[in-house]
Amino acid sequence: MMVRRGLWRRLLLLVNLLSLMELIGSCGSPEVCNSVLLPGPKGDKGEAGDVGEQGTQGKLGPPGAQGAPGETGLLGERGHMGKMGPIGDRGEKGVTGWTGPSGIQGKPGTTCDCGRYRKVVGQLDINIGRLQNALKFIKNVLLGLRETAERYYLLVTESRAFEGALVSCRLRGGALAMPKTRDANRLLADYVSGSGLTAVFIGLQARSVNGTRTQEEYVYADSSPLGGFAAWGPVQGPPSGTNSSSCVELLNTGSWGPAACNLAMFYICEFPKTRRRVGAAG
Repeated sequence: MMVRRGLWRRLLLLVNLLSLMELIGSCGSPEVCNSVLLPGPKGDKGEAGDVGEQGTQGKLGPPGAQGAPGETGLLGERGHMGKMGPIGDRGEKGVTGWTGPSGIQGKPGTTCDCGRYRKVVGQLDINIGRLQNALKFIKNVLLGLRETAERYYLLVTESRAFEGALVSCRLRGGALAMPKTRDANRLLADYVSGSGLTAVFIGLQARSVNGTRTQEEYVYADSSPLGGFAAWGPVQGPPSGTNSSSCVELLNTGSWGPAACNLAMFYICEFPKTRRRVGAAG
């Protein structure tokens, strides 16, 4: 195709050249040569030329408008652990724990002449007596504890709801007080009255039976049922119309009464004097 185009152009050029030579040869007189050449007829439209080479790149235009934000990418891998931070302040000293169980009795010692040590032993007995008196002073006066043969009782003057009182006593190593006998109930009532209070929470709460509110029973904080002893108020038996959120308060008169569990009150914790060994019977 390209060869035919080139041949056609050369043929047109040759025809034009011959016409011009014929015109020049016919100029025999000035009149003929001075004649104005008239343009010939308009030729046909030529074929389109070949595509030119690509031009040079123009100047960089202004930046376009900011596009919409893309989708959030996938979560990257976990980075390396940072440096250890500064050490925090030292916390408050915890409550001293209770005396652990007695150890196993040792083997009997050999007989010896201990006469010269009797004076030392006698002085040790005196010192032990003084320590026992000091311990009794700390328990009864400084800490304000009350005790029976089996338990210590501590009146906590921090207003808490019933659940908060349960947790607080557990963190102290005990439980919310459960007066299961007449003597223990009288001791706690005198404790409350002597502290100038009217009522406190005790570890007794009404719970529904079989998930219904129509049947309820009272249980202690250790999940044991209410036994033969009870100290309800003037009305015989537990108060009526309670629900699964009913809690119990101990009045300074020694009577029990219903209390809202979300009410903030003082409470009494109890602590066993002896702890059972692991695997002990009962």
